[in-house]
Amino acid sequence: MIRLQKILSQAGVASRRAAEKLIADGRVTVNGRTIHEMGVKADPAADDIRVDGRRVRAAERLRYILLNKPKGYVTTRSDPQRRRTVMDLLSGVREYVYPVGRLDYDSEGLLLLTNDGDLAARLTHPRHGVERTYEARVAGTPDEEALTRLRKGIPLEGHRTLPATVVLVPPRRRDDDAVLLLTIREGRNRQVRRMCEAVGHPVQALRRTRFGPIADRKLKPGAWRELKEDEVAAVKKAATKPAAGLKTKGESKDLPRRT
Repeated sequence: MIRLQKILSQAGVASRRAAEKLIADGRVTVNGRTIHEMGVKADPAADDIRVDGRRVRAAERLRYILLNKPKGYVTTRSDPQRRRTVMDLLSGVREYVYPVGRLDYDSEGLLLLTNDGDLAARLTHPRHGVERTYEARVAGTPDEEALTRLRKGIPLEGHRTLPATVVLVPPRRRDDDAVLLLTIREGRNRQVRRMCEAVGHPVQALRRTRFGPIADRKLKPGAWRELKEDEVAAVKKAATKPAAGLKTKGESKDLPRRT
């Protein structure tokens, strides 16, 4: 059972304070009985709750989904070109969830989807600097100069990318491509691909292996699962406080958040 004003607030009818006024004014009924007093509790799933005669729908439960996106899917709810979208992979999910940020059509890896709009906005806002780690197979083997440039930041469209953590995984054989593990704290359009291309080592394959504190090596491509309670708490914590050294105004404010 939940306090009536909280139910109205969660359903998007009014703020808690405004909901209290609706109750005081006699505009709210529960199972046909007009409520005037505060503190009355109800069950939004079972009780008939109305404001001015209109039924109040129970708020959707919040969903936090981790998907291992394969290549060949668009990270959006719908696509005008009728390409497959990540929503095609979420069988059984009835809530209106949507992707947090994006992964390119040709990229794969971990993607969060949710209907928690406040959290999604914080996770994608540059001022929080939520880290994303990518495994990029690149053409050739970057030398130390190229790695230093990636770590310090690459000028893209007049704005230098934020400092990144870059680890080189040397190829096992002379003719193999090298692998870079890059951790960035922003999500500009095709950022990792453009950074690597700028130092002369175009990306051949790209996979996101971590989003904020969340990683899952066992999740198969195309599969999804609910985040566990401790994972949801960790994601919310990562999105609550500004990251040290990040700008909140100017060049980072309106950067597109897609990688």
